[in-house]
Order: sequence, then C-alpha cells, then structure tokens
Amino acid sequence: MRIWSLHPKYLDGKGLIALWRETLLAKKVLEGKTKGYRHHPQLERFRQTENPPGMISRYLQSVYQEAVERGYHFDSSKFDSGDGDYRLSVTSGQMEYEYHHLLNKLKIRDPERHRQFIKLTHIEPHPLFVVVEGKVEKWEITEPDRPA
Repeated sequence: MRIWSLHPKYLDGKGLIALWRETLLAKKVLEGKTKGYRHHPQLERFRQTENPPGMISRYLQSVYQEAVERGYHFDSSKFDSGDGDYRLSVTSGQMEYEYHHLLNKLKIRDPERHRQFIKLTHIEPHPLFVVVEGKVEKWEITEPDRPA
C-alpha cells in the first residue's frame, strides 16, 4: 500500500488507479471495516488526527479530482466530502524519497512521463499536505536503492 504524499498529477494511469483503490482500502481500515492492513505504517499520519476516516476522505477528494481531470470515472460516493481546512505535514525528506521512488516506477511503466518529471526542481505535495523540513518519515519502510 502506498498513499503518496506527492500530488496525484505526477502518477501515471496505473499509479493513479492503484492509489484510488489502496486509499479506499485504507479508508475501510480506518473505519474499522476490515481486519487487513490495520497496522500498516502509512496509516499512522491519518490516525494521529481527530477524525482519521474524515482525513482520508479529504485525501480521496484530490485523487478523485485528478481522475476527473484525466477523464476517469471514479465513484465519488465512496468518500465523504469532508469539511474544514486542516492539513497534515510531510517532511521534505519524505517528498524527496517518494519522488525518487515514483521516478523508478515511471522509468519502467511510463518512460514519457519519466522524462517529463525527472528534471523537476519543485515537487508539489498532495493538496492535503504541507511540506516541513525533515528527513524521511519514521513510518516509511526504506529500500536500499533509494536515498533515505
């Protein structure tokens, strides 16, 4: 399960669809509607909020919006509209880590998109997140081929 901190606009089609499905699963986990993935580390940042299911719904809103802009037909009834202007923080190290992780995926799955994004100097976060200085998040499971 990967709930990207990066803006969904960077994902290829397969990545966007996977994000949608995995985030819907995460929503069920946070609502207590499934037993699988209950201890998944990526859910920690949502669990630390007052309303984890509401926060993951706010996350889904932006994924849904990106899908609509690309002409996909995701079901908006799968999440609540959510209210408030609360945002989560994500570290600059986490953003860098995810950027390189995504580039590795795009290199194989979508070389054109890889070429388009490889020289970015500013990576936008998912609209739910605000970037703060810091290293890779503690909950991230790092791999040896990516910078930590």
